[in-house]
Amino acid sequence: MTTPPVSPPAPLISLTWTDHVTGRQGHLVVDRLVRGVSSGGLRMRAGCTLDEVTGLARGMTMKEALHFDADRTGARYVPLGGAKGGIDCDPRDPAAYGVLVRYLRAVRPYIENIWTTGEDLGLSQDLVDRAAAEAGLVSSIEAVYPLLDDETAARQRLADAFAVEVDGIGLDELVGGCGVAESALAALDRDGVAYDGARVAVQGLGTMGGATARFLSRAGLRVVAVADVQSTIANPAGLDIEALLSARDAHGTVDRGALRAADRELPAGAWLDQDVEVLVPAAVSYAVDAANQARIKARWVVEAANMPVLPEAEALLAERGITVLPDVVVNSGTNAWWWWTLFGDIGADADEAFAHTRSSMRALVDLVLTRAAADGCTPRAAAHAVVADRLPVMTERFGWYR
Repeated sequence: MTTPPVSPPAPLISLTWTDHVTGRQGHLVVDRLVRGVSSGGLRMRAGCTLDEVTGLARGMTMKEALHFDADRTGARYVPLGGAKGGIDCDPRDPAAYGVLVRYLRAVRPYIENIWTTGEDLGLSQDLVDRAAAEAGLVSSIEAVYPLLDDETAARQRLADAFAVEVDGIGLDELVGGCGVAESALAALDRDGVAYDGARVAVQGLGTMGGATARFLSRAGLRVVAVADVQSTIANPAGLDIEALLSARDAHGTVDRGALRAADRELPAGAWLDQDVEVLVPAAVSYAVDAANQARIKARWVVEAANMPVLPEAEALLAERGITVLPDVVVNSGTNAWWWWTLFGDIGADADEAFAHTRSSMRALVDLVLTRAAADGCTPRAAAHAVVADRLPVMTERFGWYR
């Protein structure tokens, strides 16, 4: 007799808002609270659903718990609960900014008290900050302020960190890609794969995908394909990532005038079946399904985006010997960096941020892959097992409110 799967517990808060001007809908899901606060970004994309936001909020709960180390001494940052917001609107729509402001105004009590949020798919942090101010909010993360020892110093530290640029790109945009890249490098190291012989394809050249491509390229890997909304840009000899990053617009679309003679334009979905060791879906959710997973040739799929590989696709990939490094591990560095900086574990310094991110992400990836090998399961199942181990400790120390 087969035991039926256990459904995840219902989130603490789940709501849908309808914009009275455009009819667009927005969603907010607070999965859990720790110390009375939750953390999770706000995305905007056409077709965003409540189910999608619910899954993302649950993933944020896992990301926060994975960064809880009960044995670490001296750490100021204590993980929060998980939440997520989503707006069903194309961010390129001329009406999008107005929808964003009205959404933030509608959910203002949650942001003021229990939900800390920031940029996610389709939105930049600058845009979220501007809209939050117009909606009457002090900050998109003001709910966490009561937990800080010195709010003024902490806010200044985070503001200083957001002002840091490295080669023309903001530290806040780079740190997430640093974490994704380090996750991929840790996996390659475990497999004994030399960086200079490894090839990479990246779907999405926005904040996360662009930074990931930069860090992997600088580590010595050959990025042979990147995809934006128009097409896949490919070159078996390797792309000039710095030139492509400089030629992006605000939505991560590359000006084709920056392509070199040997660069080729392929169909938008061609990133999926490139002959590479590492495949990085860094754009939209649900990009890899049970059908198109058959096209993947990579050894590792590194989930820079949230929920890009559907469960049935991941099971089929595992049967073919292809390992998916899950989003709850791989892309958790951005969220953690906010809190490491705000709480004072690191300062407003790029070298310190990258070093702390690399160390933390490598330790987390090694933990999950070691657990997966010991349990004979996928890295995602291993991550769930690690979370299950850590939740009772978090509950005992800080309170876990459902």
